[in-house]
Amino acid sequence: MLKYDLAVIGGGPAGMAAALKACESGVEKIIILERAETLGGILEQCIHTGFGLHYFGEELSGPEYAARFIELVEDTDIVVKTDTMVLSISDDNVVTAVNKEDGLIEIDATAVILAMGCRERPRGALNIAGTRCAGVLSAGTAQKYVNIDGYMPGKTVVILGSGDIGLIMARRLTFAGARVAGVFEINPTPSGLRRNIVQCLDDFGIPLHTSTTVVGIEGTSKLEAVIVSKVDGHYAPIPGTERRIPCDTLLLSVGLIPENALATDAGVALDPMTGGAIVDDNFETSAAGLFACGNALHIHDLVDFVSDEGDHAGASAARRALRRSVTPHATPPAATSREGSAPTRAGAGVRYIVPQYVHPQTSRVTLRFRTSASFENASIVIEKRLANGEIELVKRRRVLVAVPAEMQSVALAGDAFAGAKEIMVRIEPKEAEEANGEAKSGGFDGAENAPEVSGAAKADGATEFGGATKIAPVSAQGEEASHE
Repeated sequence: MLKYDLAVIGGGPAGMAAALKACESGVEKIIILERAETLGGILEQCIHTGFGLHYFGEELSGPEYAARFIELVEDTDIVVKTDTMVLSISDDNVVTAVNKEDGLIEIDATAVILAMGCRERPRGALNIAGTRCAGVLSAGTAQKYVNIDGYMPGKTVVILGSGDIGLIMARRLTFAGARVAGVFEINPTPSGLRRNIVQCLDDFGIPLHTSTTVVGIEGTSKLEAVIVSKVDGHYAPIPGTERRIPCDTLLLSVGLIPENALATDAGVALDPMTGGAIVDDNFETSAAGLFACGNALHIHDLVDFVSDEGDHAGASAARRALRRSVTPHATPPAATSREGSAPTRAGAGVRYIVPQYVHPQTSRVTLRFRTSASFENASIVIEKRLANGEIELVKRRRVLVAVPAEMQSVALAGDAFAGAKEIMVRIEPKEAEEANGEAKSGGFDGAENAPEVSGAAKADGATEFGGATKIAPVSAQGEEASHE
């Protein structure tokens, strides 16, 4: 059995960042396990630019971004095993993996970081009627065919879902000579980044049809056409709005799902909204010594933030590993006991928050979340509930535009949550703010004055906290954005 201080599962932008940060923090024995033949993850096929502006301060392509991390890893003593499949993680953090060179291997690690990334939602999850003919594939698969293998999936393309990978492939296939008949999105608003809507669709005259979805597929051995239809407010097809679009390729860009089979098998508690692990501000899961970050935790819109989470997870795992190395026979306390931590709650207009627990004694914490609807000139309001039931305002920040496709983040000093028993993040529309005089005062004086949220920001099945509404999950195709 091999012994390591830290085992990182996944060699993409999150895993490499985590391993490098742990190495920088003083951890000596680190191993990265990657199932692909090379490090880099999905970045290797993302040949477009738009990466690195936040993390490196310059615009890079996906392979360039990955190369920066690969070079840094190669300059360290971090052990890398590619073409290696991790089979399981035991309760005491023993990682079982297999590859061609070593066969079956077992790694006894003080800490383990889950950084497996995500996978695309398949056709089977959409329940589209029709045959299982060739020509129906995910946008990511098409991206690999074109950018890595040099194959064109087809000449006339329809794209279902407006996730970022689908938008980028609309432009890429147009460059390669294909005709993109249109992008069809079941939601009333696009799921991808605004910059990709402009640069990938508007600049090339590719139509975007919102509140529209594919309801049928025609073809025997090869795709011949798709049937699209408008949908109502409950995402049900509207009779009489169907139309047939001849095509030989249908690309699915209908959301990404955190890759968490290993976490599930290890008994890690998952968040039903994100599909990833429930973590505290140290990025530690419900299993002691097991950390999660990046798209395996929740779906990001920018890869820079994936690496940023990797940094934080690597630093937290390093603290645990170094604590054990100083007292090798001691059992370090499990931060996942949540003792002294406060849970975070999604309030009105917010779908989810990561991390799900915050320790008030932490030096600094970044809350990342997505809105459940589109807002203009609204306020992000962060509040804490004290032991005596009182509610205190922690931070209020104005945002010009907030849409579900773009992740929001707020960085705060840990002492801002001192005494908190519960933390809530909500979106306050401008009209509600003005109705309560908040635009003038800028404060929040208690639960009784919490504004009522109207319109798209309100949903059935809500619960109350501080007088605000907790939004029920949005059920739709293409909810998640890619990490482009």
